[in-house]
Amino acid sequence: MSDGEPQTDVEREQHGTGVRSVRRAFDILNLLSEERPVITLREITEGTGLAKTTVLRLMQTLEETGLLRSHPSGYAAGPGLWRWAYLARSQWEVPQETRKVMRDLADRLGETVNLFVARDLHRICVAHEESPRPLRHVVDVGDEQPLWAGASSKILLRDASDALLRRVALASPHGEAHVERLRAWATEAAERGYAVSSSEFDEGLTAVAVPIIGRTGKAVASLSLSGPSHRFPYEAVEHFATDLAEAAALLSAQGFDHPLSQAH
Repeated sequence: MSDGEPQTDVEREQHGTGVRSVRRAFDILNLLSEERPVITLREITEGTGLAKTTVLRLMQTLEETGLLRSHPSGYAAGPGLWRWAYLARSQWEVPQETRKVMRDLADRLGETVNLFVARDLHRICVAHEESPRPLRHVVDVGDEQPLWAGASSKILLRDASDALLRRVALASPHGEAHVERLRAWATEAAERGYAVSSSEFDEGLTAVAVPIIGRTGKAVASLSLSGPSHRFPYEAVEHFATDLAEAAALLSAQGFDHPLSQAH
């Protein structure tokens, strides 16, 4: 390309400007939340650090594509996002049979049941059934938690490489020294068949987790029970682990499958 000539779309992509525009658009969309369903132009410029003229151009494109819509107080999610959300739900939601197993566990044991899969340095909740008790542990579907602590992390790391364990440790508050502890936790969980954590991630929270085994014989997900620590004495933990293992075996036999577990 000669100096002064306008760039083509391909050249913009090669020089990174095309990717940058997409990232900027997603930065704007990420400002939306349940707590803030409507965002103002000022909130967008402050939240992204972009110039007002750049924001206006991006907002025009997002409106034209239906990803955002004008609102009397600013901008809100558009109908295009609803279509994507519906598609994502149909692809990513766990089967009803899995939900039934989890609901039965939560009702019978009285604690919250979560299903986690690993993605890079995090574990992501892909399904949950809340405890019927007023005081309960709540994790929403889509929530990410770090892999450096927690019963489910110990399960999901049991087949992890040394390189992954090191990356997880470096992302933790403990640094590289945490590698050996992670390895010991994962080994113990594999030998015992379940893992336990108490106040490792959330103070006063205890969790018990077991693996869901995929077709390759590796743990593709963790099935966990969590709640206030005072409701998890040693005798209860043993009982919980047994019931969880039976449920996990049923889910494994049903052929548990989830896009994130395949990605991992």
